[in-house]
Amino acid sequence: MIPLTMAKTGETVIIRKVTGKDEVRQHLAELGFVVDGTVTVVSELAGNLILQVKDSRIALDKTMANRIMI
Repeated sequence: MIPLTMAKTGETVIIRKVTGKDEVRQHLAELGFVVDGTVTVVSELAGNLILQVKDSRIALDKTMANRIMI
């Protein structure tokens, strides 16, 4: 498994694990970042990501994106 920050722009990946405290994992799950869910990397700038999750685009900073394993 590697962190989501390692995915390339335009790549669609499947989430394998979400790490962090319970509150962090719950917050990410509410945004749509769930195990076996798919995420597409729209763009990346300095490790910060814009992601397509279901029908929404969500921006995550590098710290949060590193907690999502693909």
